[in-house]
Amino acid sequence: MTEPRTVTLPTLDHGDVTLPEPSWCRGHADHRPDSYRVDLDHKGPAHELRHDGEVLWTAFLGQAPFATDPARRGTDLYVEQGSYAHSLDGPSLYDLAATLDTHADRLRDLADQLDRIREEAGREA
Repeated sequence: MTEPRTVTLPTLDHGDVTLPEPSWCRGHADHRPDSYRVDLDHKGPAHELRHDGEVLWTAFLGQAPFATDPARRGTDLYVEQGSYAHSLDGPSLYDLAATLDTHADRLRDLADQLDRIREEAGREA
């Protein structure tokens, strides 16, 4: 059996905080030591959903184990809309619609992954 991963991160208000690190977490290279415990989070790899080379959506798994709101402490999928804005003709609209279909499938795959992670977390609690 593999030992659970942990990470220790410095905070302003609680000193060094050691917390379990989910297998999907991409690490904490961007952690700032001048942050507070409530701001600690885990982020998975970003999935950029593109059309014609431009980002339409970015999605990644996230968890904030010390969030002020207990409902936000579980794992979720963070989704952010990009800045794609173009005038399109009929063929281009069909092309965009096909891209959105492909990305909808990818988002469903990520939703399935999130469901599995939440189910595993429920069994560990």
